[in-house]
Amino acid sequence: MTELARAAASEPGDDSDGGQPVLDRLVNLLDLEKIEENIFRGVSPPNSPTRVFGGQVAGQALVAAGRTVPPDRHVHSLHAYFIRGGDPTVPIVYQVDRVRDGRSFTTRRVTAVQHGKAIFALSASFQLAEDGVEHAGEMPDVPDPETLPTLADRLAPYADTLATRAVPRPLDMRYVNEPPWVTRETGGWESRNRVWMKADGRLPDDPLLHVCVLTYASDLTLLDSVLAEHGVYWEFDRVLGASLDHALWFHRPFRADEWFLYDSTSPTASGARGLATGRFFAHDGSHIATVVQEGLVRVL
Repeated sequence: MTELARAAASEPGDDSDGGQPVLDRLVNLLDLEKIEENIFRGVSPPNSPTRVFGGQVAGQALVAAGRTVPPDRHVHSLHAYFIRGGDPTVPIVYQVDRVRDGRSFTTRRVTAVQHGKAIFALSASFQLAEDGVEHAGEMPDVPDPETLPTLADRLAPYADTLATRAVPRPLDMRYVNEPPWVTRETGGWESRNRVWMKADGRLPDDPLLHVCVLTYASDLTLLDSVLAEHGVYWEFDRVLGASLDHALWFHRPFRADEWFLYDSTSPTASGARGLATGRFFAHDGSHIATVVQEGLVRVL
């Protein structure tokens, strides 16, 4: 199942149109239980697929790290490895190692554990706010998100083939280019995958929560850019995929409940692995984050 489908299937209930109640469930999912100093526990939603969605475990691990850091320090980067598929039927224990507390930077290492084994490992760095030099590339010239079809509209003609018939309901998603499941049939394969996204409702003002929601979103469509280069897609072809490692850099403050553009592409693929890179831009054009992921991509 594609990461997009996993995210959609991971939300319980029949709220296929999304909205605040469904977004609130994602917020609750990220609100970990503290069970001991430096140890937290998270759960997966009911009706989850066979594996925990990668964006969920990454977001929860970042919450665990952030809750051991002073609030005046904000995450600027994370690096993670997906080690084993997570079991959504049992809780995930997040163990935080307080690696370093410096004058400007704080470093944390988090291990996610199930059944006595590590399933995910994350390192994150937090920084005290500082002024410095600034520059950034320009956001691509794309249509406004409100002028584009919803993901539900994009998926409707393919309801009998795709595993999901609704959006990943905590997020409103609008494809700028034709989605890869469309170009697979029509030709004109896209070398880039551009999607507007935002939380489908209002989030609390906690900056860490907004970063965690973007982290969750960053794993939804990134590997699609690998397949888009070859005109194949998850449910239509015999494709197996999984996230292997994931890195995110956060450049500027943002709100995840306001539109941001996810512009991704795949520079290379070989050895049953594909590399994908992405840039996030706020609606005003600010470059807010950058992501790189290598994933397992087997076309059978």
